[in-house]
Amino acid sequence: MKAIRYMVLFVSIALLGCEEVNELEVGQKTTMNIDKLYDAGTRVKGEVIEAVFNIENTGDYPLVFGEIKGSCSCTVAEKPEAPIMPGEKGVITAKVDTEKFRVNSEISKYVTVMANTEPNRVTLNIKAKIK
Repeated sequence: MKAIRYMVLFVSIALLGCEEVNELEVGQKTTMNIDKLYDAGTRVKGEVIEAVFNIENTGDYPLVFGEIKGSCSCTVAEKPEAPIMPGEKGVITAKVDTEKFRVNSEISKYVTVMANTEPNRVTLNIKAKIK
C-alpha cells in the first residue's frame, strides 16, 4: 500500500512539474529579420574582419540556432547560445582572417546559419577589398 502511495505522489509531482515547461517544442517555426550582408570596406592584408549580423525574432516562438558554419577555415562564426524570444534582438558574429588573401583582391566569405525558421538555412555574406 505504501508503494502505491509513493507512486501516486511521484506521478503527481512529475505531472505538475511538467505543466510549465512548454516554452520550446520541437517543430515550432518562427520568423526573423537578419542583416545578410556585411560590407567591411577596404581592409589591410592580415587584418581580422569582425562582422556583426543583427537579428530580430519577428515570429511567435523562440528563435533557436542550430549549426553555424563558415565557408572556409579563415571564417569563424558564433551564434547566440540562448533562444531569442519573440520581439527580442540578438547578433551573430563572424571573424575573417585576411592574412592569406592577395593584395588588391576582393573577397566574399559566407556563413551558413541553421535555425527553426522557414527556410531553415540562411546564408550571410561578408565582403571586403584587401589592400
